[in-house]
Amino acid sequence: MQHENESAPRHDTGKGLSRVVILIFAVTAGLNVANIYYAQPLLDSIAQDFGILPSTIGLVVTLTQVGYALGLIFIVPLGDLIDRRRLVIGQGLLSIVALVAVATARTEAILFASLAAMGLLAVVVQVLVAFAATLATPAERGKAVGMVTSGVVIGILAARFMAGLLADLGGWRTVYLTSAVLTAAMVGLLMRVLPHQLSPNSTESYAATLRSIPILFLHDRILFVRGLLALLIFATLSAFWTALVLPLSTPPFSYSHSQIGLIGLVGMAGAIAATGAGRLADRGFGQWTTGLSLALLLTSWGLIAMLPVSLPLFLIGVVLLDLAVQAVHVTNQSIIFARHPSASSRLVGGYMVFYSIGSGIGAIASTMVYAQAGWPGVSMLGATFSAAALLVWAGTLRLPMAQDKTVPPEARLDLCTARRANR
Repeated sequence: MQHENESAPRHDTGKGLSRVVILIFAVTAGLNVANIYYAQPLLDSIAQDFGILPSTIGLVVTLTQVGYALGLIFIVPLGDLIDRRRLVIGQGLLSIVALVAVATARTEAILFASLAAMGLLAVVVQVLVAFAATLATPAERGKAVGMVTSGVVIGILAARFMAGLLADLGGWRTVYLTSAVLTAAMVGLLMRVLPHQLSPNSTESYAATLRSIPILFLHDRILFVRGLLALLIFATLSAFWTALVLPLSTPPFSYSHSQIGLIGLVGMAGAIAATGAGRLADRGFGQWTTGLSLALLLTSWGLIAMLPVSLPLFLIGVVLLDLAVQAVHVTNQSIIFARHPSASSRLVGGYMVFYSIGSGIGAIASTMVYAQAGWPGVSMLGATFSAAALLVWAGTLRLPMAQDKTVPPEARLDLCTARRANR
């Protein structure tokens, strides 16, 4: 173990992060987050394999998001207590086991349990985001978070194409076996090059760290608002991508999995275009970047609703959808990390709980709405989520974005301890 520690690069908090290391973070994040999105273009195949009704197949995505939400609450905050390098590598090794379990599942119970476990471990993505935010200098924090988060979004979108391609070649189980092999290779790379961060100086217990998360979000209105925006934008995104396979896999389209996955590559253009949102947040334009992006998000659904009338307009809507969601997401994280720099793992864990809830709601709601109202119903659902997000932003426009120095996280934890002692 000493040899491992000596060979790994060491970084102190806020001393900067090389472009190569950020790139490795982004690739790792993209590969891991893809694991929880492979299922979306495969829902019809999984439903046929296990005899699951089309109206309830959205549970495959929802259960993965439930596991993800639990990981955000119970695993991500560990990054404020222990060496994040060990945390990342440990989660990677366990993810390999979960992926193999999904690929070899023969019953619904094993499938659902394995998907939930896979979602639980996929929160390594957020450990990496917090890691990058901690290692980057304050002036470059938004840029670093933007690059890693871009890797996440590109992983989400590319997952659909790769899943479709591999499923057409060897069936849906091949997707998860391939991911297990790629994850094993990435873990080997991380063990060699991942920065070894000095252990956090926190003296708080694990239980106290968990209790501090809701305190942070209830005390700071900006954190709560940004979490609520995350819930709504990812409900919108999940509603679109979960339901998309249903109309495109049936007449008049009857697309293959590979063809459906290509639409994910179209969305990548929007995600890549939004990488500058973190830089705008660093310069103090976070609020207006959010508002413009949310307006664009609402507009995108007018074009997405054109399916099957006009495929070109639909594809433009897809680009705008992913551009808007990515821009808001990067801006959200840049703002919350700047408000409480010493609690980055807790912040990202709490913030992404909102994301996971929104994704789960969007997934199950979209398949239910599609069963009753078809694609127009899904478009109305997505537009409703988008309009709600825009109203939340407009109603909180005057809230200050600067770092909250009123009650730091450590003081709030001490306050909790004192209150318990007085009982």
